[in-house]
Amino acid sequence: MLNILVSIKQVPDTTNIRINPDTGTLIREGVPSIINPYDIVALSLAYQLKLRFKAKVTVITMGPPQAKNALKEAVEFGADRIILLCDRKFAGADTLATSYTLAEAIRFLQREELFDLFLFGKQAIDGDTAQVGPGVANRLGIPVITYVVKIENLDPIHRKIVVHRKTEKGIEVLEAPFPILLTCEKDLSPLPFVPLENILKAQRAEPETFNAEGPLSFQRDKLGLKGSPTQVKKVYTPELKRIGKIYNLDDVSLDDVVSKILDVLRERDLL
Repeated sequence: MLNILVSIKQVPDTTNIRINPDTGTLIREGVPSIINPYDIVALSLAYQLKLRFKAKVTVITMGPPQAKNALKEAVEFGADRIILLCDRKFAGADTLATSYTLAEAIRFLQREELFDLFLFGKQAIDGDTAQVGPGVANRLGIPVITYVVKIENLDPIHRKIVVHRKTEKGIEVLEAPFPILLTCEKDLSPLPFVPLENILKAQRAEPETFNAEGPLSFQRDKLGLKGSPTQVKKVYTPELKRIGKIYNLDDVSLDDVVSKILDVLRERDLL
């Protein structure tokens, strides 16, 4: 049976983002939260694969207690097991500390059963780093394919997958063995129709909660702010640039336009 792990993140609605000017961290209190949109794509893909291959889907997230709402929503997408990493010692983590915490939790889960496919959103909309998925893959010692836009073939019997990934120069087609971690682009999987049975199941679902004390052991100096070498020194709103002078050159020749541009550049000592 295909065994899938999906990592999701609950993020602030980006239309309501506020920054604490003293700490440089997001102010989450009183801000509506949603599942990161790229993680929704990962959940959608996992659901489609579950229907096709009778896969088992485990969903994990790290966050405050309210993040359990994101995991309950994941049950609507067919999640069979939901894990919440929740502890004040995890708070303030940058991508290095986050990837460490997630990887250690996943390594613990794999004592029971190994995962074939790991699905992450390509990036979180509150940070836009695109680093956590590859960071987890590196810590687990498994290959990663980023910016996946299409699954061409998935063969659970021969344990391999063929995917299309977006690059700056076009589309690459890659084949990889399991286990493999994919980061998902927005066009990878459409939102599925969620049956009423899943919605009712989600209302009753409660996640398993892991904290810094157990059920696994973490290196405390690698958690949260203590394990985060990335430090925000200053947060500010940049000043708006002044609008440049507008010249009306509609009724002049091209030579006159070029001449005017050269005059302006000379006035500013740019020539």
